Amino acid sequence: MTTASSTAVPTLIGSVQRALRLLEAVGAHRDGAPAKQLAREAGLPLPTAYHLLRTLTHEGYLRRENGVFHFGAAAENLIAAPGVRSHPRPASVADSLGYWRDAIGAPVYCAVYCDGEIELIAVADAPDTPAVEEWASFRETAHAHAIGQCLLAQLDERAREDHLDRHPVRPLTRYSVRDRATLLERLRTLRRGEPVIERQEYALGTVCAAIPVMAGATIAAMAISVPLDREERLLPAVEQLRGEVASLLRSFVFSISI
Repeated sequence: MTTASSTAVPTLIGSVQRALRLLEAVGAHRDGAPAKQLAREAGLPLPTAYHLLRTLTHEGYLRRENGVFHFGAAAENLIAAPGVRSHPRPASVADSLGYWRDAIGAPVYCAVYCDGEIELIAVADAPDTPAVEEWASFRETAHAHAIGQCLLAQLDERAREDHLDRHPVRPLTRYSVRDRATLLERLRTLRRGEPVIERQEYALGTVCAAIPVMAGATIAAMAISVPLDREERLLPAVEQLRGEVASLLRSFVFSISI
């Protein structure tokens, strides 16, 4: 006689299944893959995928570099031989930014200007402090976000004009800079080393601040973002970050080749 216990359907945890689908999708790409592609391959809504990816990254099962996700040390340790653990890798940019994410309580971003383009090389966020979703290419919309404006401000006039020829100014929200002349005037009035503040120009409901990072000949910047309803935290947080950048560069392996 078959008992109820022997035929009962096992209880399955949907969020665990969804996370496993994402890990499987990451494993199918040797060079990593962006969030939107992973969400599509895992059959998940993009907001759900973002939440799970951030959680998996926070726990060390994934790592995000140059906008794509790879397996992290925790995932690699799952398949290591008994008693064998991956050697700790040198501190990456994301590791370094993660320190300040935790200290400041806001997502931290790092970008460089390389070969004529904006490259977002690392983002450190967490489920309770999510990063701004890249809904429009950061590379093509430097005029509309703080970290892009900060990088453009560090270029010489010829390089800045060349960038804007290739990536014209266009408003993304009703708060965005409207035209090239207005942007250039804003950049010219920035004092050297001061934070660049952007309020809802890239994403509604979000305010951002960016600071230049002096790393040899490399043009780099770091930024933070906070929700609009917590805007009062923006300036104290970016001042905290700016005051500690020098020690950050001294204390961590900040390999941005920079």
